[in-house]
Amino acid sequence: MKIGVLGSGMVGSSIAGKLVSLGHEVKMGSRSATNEKAVAWVKSAGKGASQGTFADAAAFGEIVFNCTAGAGSLDALKMAGAQNLRGKVLVDVANPLDFSHGMPATLFISNDDSLAERIQAALPETRVVKALNTVNANVMVNPGRVPGETDIFVCGNDAGAKAQVTRILREEFGWKNVIDLGDLTAARGTESYLHLWLRLMGALKTADFNVKVVH
Repeated sequence: MKIGVLGSGMVGSSIAGKLVSLGHEVKMGSRSATNEKAVAWVKSAGKGASQGTFADAAAFGEIVFNCTAGAGSLDALKMAGAQNLRGKVLVDVANPLDFSHGMPATLFISNDDSLAERIQAALPETRVVKALNTVNANVMVNPGRVPGETDIFVCGNDAGAKAQVTRILREEFGWKNVIDLGDLTAARGTESYLHLWLRLMGALKTADFNVKVVH
């Protein structure tokens, strides 16, 4: 499969690297086609890895992952181009974190809205699925870093898109327990969970943790 990954940071590199290692062709997109982090990632990832602009990666991918920092996601997706994302599944991994007042970060969108919903509103012909934003980048692609079976969440307005993302989470990334929370308004909950996640990271002194829903 051809996959576009928007963002060259830790999240983008982790997801893109995992997908390349599984035999997929992955193009990492950045503001510049010669982004230093993207170039370095291509060299380290090897066969199947390439880099380009946000628009290049969006056009290349049969499915696209938004791994940009939340504060810049809408601008990045505008650069990616609605025409390049039309009809495609966009997995939104970003969180609306505001670090301007230090740590722990706050959310610049919350309660009655979410970053995922704003992305869907900006790209009405794209099938947005919120996923993976409740765990650290390393745990996203290797849930076994956390002992036992823990849970990951998906939400979105398109059932077929959620089913496709769920298959990737299970078959490619190794998540056994994927909970469908419903439509995209559920992203308000998974994004707001970052308030607790950041506090847990501080208390546990590690980012290798996750939650298990027991019922």
